[in-house]
Amino acid sequence: METLYWSLIIFGVLYALVTLLFTEVMDHIFDALIGDSGLDFLQPTVLVSGLTVFGAAGLLLDRYTLLSTAWIIVLAVAVAILGSIGVYFLYVRPMENRENSLGYSIQDLIGSIGDVSISIPSQGYGEVIVRAGLSNTNHIAASFDGESIPQDSRVVIVEVKDHTVYVSPLDTGNSPV
Repeated sequence: METLYWSLIIFGVLYALVTLLFTEVMDHIFDALIGDSGLDFLQPTVLVSGLTVFGAAGLLLDRYTLLSTAWIIVLAVAVAILGSIGVYFLYVRPMENRENSLGYSIQDLIGSIGDVSISIPSQGYGEVIVRAGLSNTNHIAASFDGESIPQDSRVVIVEVKDHTVYVSPLDTGNSPV
């Protein structure tokens, strides 16, 4: 039995390495086999992690307990099922809903807060830095109110027109209540 346990552990490690190198291919193969059948829990990552946990639990129980082989298999299967459930709910499902995208629409910036990196004259252009998606981005800016805005000021994007963001100084709340 020890050979089986070690084989499953080695298989799990090799699968992890192959998945690391060929993620896209593996995803397409899985989608072709399972599709939208509602069997998301049968993802290869979940199944192989269950086999690997079974091998590890079986090996540990075999070496460090005096249980019979039948009990070791039953307990190892139970631990593997719990491990697979954990992998599915703590890793696979959250990753299915995650989107890491650098793409954004300039129209999405309306209402965003930014910092003036190059002062904006009353009738000209400057530059603002705005957080967009996962990074900061620089945009050509003009004053929405027609007033000059000094460098390092906080601004809010009011309008986007002709690839230019029109900004107004952000009120810092110094007005009386």
